[in-house]
Amino acid sequence: MKGKTTMTTQNAINWPERYLPGTGDNFVSNEVIVKGLTAAGVWRYLVDTSTWESYYDNVADISFPQGGGPELGEGVRFRFGTFGFPPLDAQVVEFRPPGEGVPGRLSWTAAQNGGPEERLDVLHAWLVEDLPGGRVRILTQETQIGRPAAELAAQRPNPMLNGHQAWLDGLVRAAS
Repeated sequence: MKGKTTMTTQNAINWPERYLPGTGDNFVSNEVIVKGLTAAGVWRYLVDTSTWESYYDNVADISFPQGGGPELGEGVRFRFGTFGFPPLDAQVVEFRPPGEGVPGRLSWTAAQNGGPEERLDVLHAWLVEDLPGGRVRILTQETQIGRPAAELAAQRPNPMLNGHQAWLDGLVRAAS
């Protein structure tokens, strides 16, 4: 191998045991690494839900039934529609803005209640970190539990995998 080799260790999502990847009914992981952006610049568009619909067409009807918003923060509760599901009730469970040498971390749980056929339980997590060489890494992963999740996972291609890639691509465009 010619040239200089750079070793790097990248951070990972913090997973509550209930949502550990591979233990639910649907899991996807999407990641981009791009040059010319910063974690702080990306974070701004990720946590401001008023910008989501401008760069991601698979989200709608974002609301904050208990007040607050449109910015996400620790413990914030919100509702949104996605993937054709009725609006999901969500709550931010991890919120740490990026800092010098520290990745930004955002995750929320979301649920659709109802009978066993409709029940859906989700953890959607984001990690945004600056990398050497003026690059930023954006990782999003989601575990879903429930029959609607299993039905999504059985589709080819997986709509959640493609939908989250569209979210990443839109986020990068917005932050550019």
